[in-house]
Amino acid sequence: MSEFVTLEQIDGLADLIRLRIPEPPKVGMILGSGLGALADAVEQPTQIPFEELPSWPVSTVPGHAGRLVIGKLEGQNTLVMQGRVHYYEGYSMGRVTLPVRVMQRLGINVLFVTNAAGAVNPNFDPGDLMLITDHLNLVGMMGANPLRGPNLDEFGPRFPDMSQAYDPELRQVARQTALESGLLLHEGVYAGLAGPSFETPADLRFLRLAGADAVGMSTVPEVTIARHGGMRVLGVSGISNKANLDGSTVTTHEEVLEAGNIIAPKLMTILRGVLRVL
Repeated sequence: MSEFVTLEQIDGLADLIRLRIPEPPKVGMILGSGLGALADAVEQPTQIPFEELPSWPVSTVPGHAGRLVIGKLEGQNTLVMQGRVHYYEGYSMGRVTLPVRVMQRLGINVLFVTNAAGAVNPNFDPGDLMLITDHLNLVGMMGANPLRGPNLDEFGPRFPDMSQAYDPELRQVARQTALESGLLLHEGVYAGLAGPSFETPADLRFLRLAGADAVGMSTVPEVTIARHGGMRVLGVSGISNKANLDGSTVTTHEEVLEAGNIIAPKLMTILRGVLRVL
């Protein structure tokens, strides 16, 4: 299977999804590790397992249910990815970001991306939320950029601007929602690494010096493709573990999933608040 996806593949998947839903969605949402419970809030849901969509990448990681849930959230027609796939699972960047391309062909113009992230900023605690203001595309800097290969001119230019990857207006609504709800909402830079190994203390100290506040193994490729296609993006990280800058603790995927139980209700409050004003 080619590492690049074609417009024909994208449109074929979009057509299959259209046949199964009553109304086209206008908002997309990607849920990270342990955050899949947010999909339970979707009203009048249509559920489509990833396995039922030809060439759609299938999640292999615990905490990622691997299905689309399409319905209403705060009155908005919303497509929720209950789980995502990652580069470390062996998929090409084109496959990892295929769902975002399909969302674009479905007419979705606003994308919410969420993830479980490790703290780099020592002031962050497990269970906290961080509004993503910018990201470090470390995997892309090393050559694995999802825009590598033939440019799909139907979506965007060969060299897209990334100066405002995360929409300023949507971020302001998120801040206001957090303030009105009494929720602590940190802000910071997300560093995207390839994984699947967790970071060494030296990695984390390097990332801290580079300006990162949280780190994870997703999100950045999806946001890159979203912005290439002109989508507005809001990103929120759920902090799953404390910064291990001195090597004194051990990080596990289990604690990431456990933190999701604390993070999910807070995250839904933020996302609902933003949906209400779209």
